[in-house]
Amino acid sequence: MKLSVCTISFRHHLYSLDEIARWAKQQGFHGIELWGIHAKNIEEHSYYGKEWLHSLGLETSMLSDYLPLDAPIPVLREQMQRLSSLAKHWGTKKIRVFSGQKGSAEYSNLERIELVTRLKLLCKMAESEGQQLLLETHPNTFTDHPKSTLELLLETNHPNLRINFDVLHVWESGANPIDAFQLLYRYISHFHFKNISSRLELGVFSPDNVYRPSGNRKGMVSIFEGEVDYRAFLKAASNKMDIEASLEWFGSNPKEILKQDLRECHGLAREVFVESKN
Repeated sequence: MKLSVCTISFRHHLYSLDEIARWAKQQGFHGIELWGIHAKNIEEHSYYGKEWLHSLGLETSMLSDYLPLDAPIPVLREQMQRLSSLAKHWGTKKIRVFSGQKGSAEYSNLERIELVTRLKLLCKMAESEGQQLLLETHPNTFTDHPKSTLELLLETNHPNLRINFDVLHVWESGANPIDAFQLLYRYISHFHFKNISSRLELGVFSPDNVYRPSGNRKGMVSIFEGEVDYRAFLKAASNKMDIEASLEWFGSNPKEILKQDLRECHGLAREVFVESKN
């Protein structure tokens, strides 16, 4: 199990990328998932990149950003080219984006066709650079449910279109995460792990709240303490594939929580390994 720390977890904390990376290595993380805003803000400092990260014994697992899928095509191309360049500079093949800004049920047939057309364009651009475009399973996007996610993958029909499987958001859709994994695992390139104390608190993950420094953090919990059963999920997923995931924390005390989650994930991985040998 390869686990990364998300730099977005430190978006409201005064830590440099140097500090985050060195701390991640000390704790035993395999790499970092680099938030696109962070990558863009240090773009002019060419010292920072894959060689620097490799010198610390880390890698960039994924570049996570956002693309305006409804923008004019030249604008969309330009922004994709920038993300592709940043991903190459940081040595990752994975570029995470979202599939629009509204739920799958809200799309008209024409809008759906246009979305697929644009995804095909972006996938061809990613393919030319040896990269993958990962759509995150997320509410208020087309990939808001496992079934709509699979439909979009099949309609786009491009090998470079992949999935960042956010376990909590899949559960939020009403689907069973293990069943959803079985449906989609052939398309999964990465996972996000986070949890919640109650379904009633899911609003804390809305963008308007989560990106606001003074936003509500009630209900955010360690991944093994919440409503989603990560022990069962990780055991099932580990039997199908090698897991590459990021621990995504939006609450306070990120170092303490991420350290705890990392330790418990590694403990579970050892447990699964021993069981597989017996």
